[in-house]
Amino acid sequence: MLRVLGPKTLQRKHRHCLHSVEITLIFAAYHTLEARLKSARTIVLIAAGLLVAACVSTQAVRLGNAPIRPPVAPDKINIYLTPDRVPGRYDEVALLSSKGDAGFTSESKMYDSMRKKAGELGANGIILQNVEEPGTGAKVFHALIGTSADRKGKALAIFLLPDSSAKKP
Repeated sequence: MLRVLGPKTLQRKHRHCLHSVEITLIFAAYHTLEARLKSARTIVLIAAGLLVAACVSTQAVRLGNAPIRPPVAPDKINIYLTPDRVPGRYDEVALLSSKGDAGFTSESKMYDSMRKKAGELGANGIILQNVEEPGTGAKVFHALIGTSADRKGKALAIFLLPDSSAKKP
C-alpha cells in the first residue's frame, strides 16, 4: 500500500531525507550546468581552431635601413610578378613569408595577407618570389589524421619611389 504524506508530515518525519534530496538535486543541476559549459567551451575552441586554420598568417623581416614610412592601405599596394615589371626605382622594405592551410585558404587570401602586412610596414608594392602548394602526401595525411598541409608563399615588400622614372640597377 502506498501512503501519500502531506508536506508538513514529510518535513517533520523525513527532514534529513529532504536535505539529502535537496543536495542531490543541487549537485545534479551543478553538474548538468558544468557539462553544458564544458560543451560550450569545446564548441568555442573548435570554432576558434577552425578560424585560425582558415587564416593566412604573414611574417615580415625588415631589410636594410630603409626609412620608416606611414602605413599604406592594402588596396593601394600593387603586386608585381618579377622585379623587371616594377615601373621605376624602389626601396626594399621587408621579406614577407606567408602560410595557411591549403584546404581553407586560397592564393588570393595569401596575397591579401601579404598586402596587409606590407601596408603596415609602409610598402606600396610587392614582388612575388614563390608560392608552394603542399604535396599529395601532405594532403592525404591532412585528410586522414589532421596533420598540417600548408600553402606557403614568399615575397619582397617594396616602396616604389615617386620621383623615379628609371629602374633600380
